[in-house]
Amino acid sequence: MRRVLLVSAAMAFLGLAAVWAALVPTTIVDVFLPGSQPLQSGGLQTPFGCSNCHGGYDVNVEPTFNWRGSMMSQAQRDPLYEACLAITNQDAPEAGDLCIRCHSPNGWLGGRSSPTDGSALVGIDYEGVHCDFCHRFVKPSPLGVNPFPNDPDYTAGTYDADQLYLANLDPIPPNSSNAMFIVDWDNTKRGPYNDATARHGTFYSPFHSEAHLCGTCHDVSNPVYWREPGDNYVPNEFNAPAPSFDQYTMFPVERTYSEWLMSEYNTPTGVFAPQFGGNKDYVSTCQDCHMKDVTGRGAKDRRTPVRDDLPLHDLTGGNAFIPDLVASLYPDDIDPAALDAGRQRAINMLQLAATVNVTVTSITNGYLASVEVINETGHKLPSGYPEGRRMWINVQAYDNHGVLVFESAAYDPATGVLDKYDPTAKIYEIKPGISNQLAAIIALEAGPSFHFVINDTLYKDNRIPPRGFTNANFDQIQSPVVDYAYADGQHWDVTEYTLPRTAKEVVTTLYYQTTSKEYVEFLRDENVTNDWGDILYDLWVINGKSAPVAMNTVVTRITGQTVAQVDGQLGTGLPGEFMLGQNHPNPFNPSTGISFSLPKACHVTLEVFNIKGQRVATLVDRRMQAGHHTVSFDAGRLASGAYLYRLQAGDFVESRKMVLVK
Repeated sequence: MRRVLLVSAAMAFLGLAAVWAALVPTTIVDVFLPGSQPLQSGGLQTPFGCSNCHGGYDVNVEPTFNWRGSMMSQAQRDPLYEACLAITNQDAPEAGDLCIRCHSPNGWLGGRSSPTDGSALVGIDYEGVHCDFCHRFVKPSPLGVNPFPNDPDYTAGTYDADQLYLANLDPIPPNSSNAMFIVDWDNTKRGPYNDATARHGTFYSPFHSEAHLCGTCHDVSNPVYWREPGDNYVPNEFNAPAPSFDQYTMFPVERTYSEWLMSEYNTPTGVFAPQFGGNKDYVSTCQDCHMKDVTGRGAKDRRTPVRDDLPLHDLTGGNAFIPDLVASLYPDDIDPAALDAGRQRAINMLQLAATVNVTVTSITNGYLASVEVINETGHKLPSGYPEGRRMWINVQAYDNHGVLVFESAAYDPATGVLDKYDPTAKIYEIKPGISNQLAAIIALEAGPSFHFVINDTLYKDNRIPPRGFTNANFDQIQSPVVDYAYADGQHWDVTEYTLPRTAKEVVTTLYYQTTSKEYVEFLRDENVTNDWGDILYDLWVINGKSAPVAMNTVVTRITGQTVAQVDGQLGTGLPGEFMLGQNHPNPFNPSTGISFSLPKACHVTLEVFNIKGQRVATLVDRRMQAGHHTVSFDAGRLASGAYLYRLQAGDFVESRKMVLVK
C-alpha cells in the first residue's frame, strides 16, 4: 500500500531541533528510472576526438563549431542549473541525480553522479550533451519487436545490434522521455543516413530523425509523485521506484516534446515554415527547426558527400543569457566565437518564434490597442523548464512631444524588475507550486513555488499553445491551460489596452527573458549548502540581469482619427521598397530594435560597427522573406558610445547611427 511520503517525513524528523535540509525524505531509489545505468554503456568517446573530422573546416555547417556554441554543449557548465541543483538536493536528498542524467550524461553513465551535487564529476563530464552520447542512442522497444518493421536497411543492419543491447536492460523504458536514455556499449556510431562512410563503424538509425529522440530529455517528470484521477498528485512509497515509468503517471516538470506531439507539426506534411527549416519549406520534427537542413559536408574529408539535408548541429533554443555567464566562469574551456555565434542564433530563433500584429482604433476619449501574438513554434510559447522563464507584452504610448503617456508591463533594466503588478500587464508563464494538502505537512506555504522538485500542482499556465492545440489533448499530456482560456485550435492570444487621446505613437514589443530576478534571488537566498546561488547572483548582476530579448517590435503612428502601422514584423501588405528604419529606442541600454522592410525575398546582412569601422556584431546573415522585419540588438557587453548599423539586402545598402548609453 502506498504510504504518504511527507507524513513519513514529519514522523521521521519529529523531535529534531534543527532540520535545515530535506523538506521531504528521498533516496536514490525514489528517483530510479530505467534505461542504461551507470557503467552499462562503456566509455564514451570525448568530443575532442570527434572534432578531428567533424570540425575545423566550415563553421557554417560543421557539427563541432555549432555544437560548441549551443547550450547542449554547456549544459553542465550552466551556473543557473548548478544553483538549481543545490536547492534540489536540499529539498529532496539524492534527487539531483535526475538533473545530472541530462546535464552530464557522460558523468552519470560513468558512475560519477554520486554524490548527487555533482562534486565527483571530472573535466570531461563538463562537455554536456555531446556527440558520442547522442550517436549511440537506441530506441526503446520490447525485445523481439522491431520499431521500424518497414525499413529494410534498419532491419538488416541495425536491428540485431539494438536487440543485443536491449536484452541487458531490465526494465526497458516504455518510451523516450524523462532521461530514460539507452546508450549502447558498442562504440559504433548511429545516425540518420544509410549510406554513411567513415573511419569509425556506423549503424543506420531512423530513430535519429525522429522527434521521439529529443523527448528523452525534453519531456521531464518527477517520479516521486503519482497522478491520481482529477490530476491530484500524491507521493509514492518511500525508498521505492515509481510504480509506473510512463511519464504521464508522474508530476510534469516540462512537456516540450509532448506539446509537439499534440500539435499540427506532428503530421506527415508538417507546417509551412521555411524561416525555421533551412532547406526545408515544411517542418514537422524537433530536428527540422532546431537542427535545420543545410547544404554541406558532415566531415572535413573531401570524400564525404555534400548533402542538402545535412542537419546543422546548432541545437538552438532561446537561451541568449547563460552563454555570457558560461564564458565568464570557464574562459579556458569554451570557444568564444562559437559561444557568441550560438548566442546570436538564440536571439534569431526568438525573433522567429512569434508574429505580433497591432490594431489601434479610435474610441470615446482615447484609443483601443489590440495586440495579437501568434505562436509560430511547434510547442507552447514559451516552453521548457518553467522556473523564471517568461515572455511579456510591453506597450508604450507617446504624445506629439515624445512624452510617455501610457505603459504596460514596464521593465527596469537597472533593477531587473518587471512591473507585474500592473493590472494591464500580460505575462506568459507557467507557475507550478505547492498544494494545500502538501502545505499542511511541510513547512512551506501553499501557492506558486520555485521548489520544483517538491511542487505538486499548477497554479497558472497561460503560455500560448501551438497550431493543432486542443484542450483535451493538452490535458492528457499534463500541459493544460490553467487560470486562463484558449479555445480548441487557438494558437494566438489577443490583449487589449485602452490608451489616452494624447497618444500619437504606440510602440509594442514582445519580450522574452531567460530567467527572472525573483528566481535568481530565490536560488541565492535558499542555498545553505554551497556557493552556487551567490555565484549565479553575482554573474546575473555583472551580465545585465538577464536583459530581455525583444522578439518583435511594432510601431504604430496615429494622426487624428487615422491609424497607420509604419514599422514592425508585419504590415497591411508587402512593402513597396527597401527601407532601413531608425532603431528604437535610441539612445538605448542595453538592447534596441532595428526594423527594415523587404519588397522581395533576398539575402540579408545586418551588421553593427563601432566608430572605428570595426564590426562588433552580425545580427542577420541569411535569406529572408519579403515583409517588415524587426531584429533585436543586445549591446550588454559593449562600451557606451556611437555605433553604426548597416543593412545590405540584395543591391540595397543603407546605414544609420545609434547611441548606447550605460
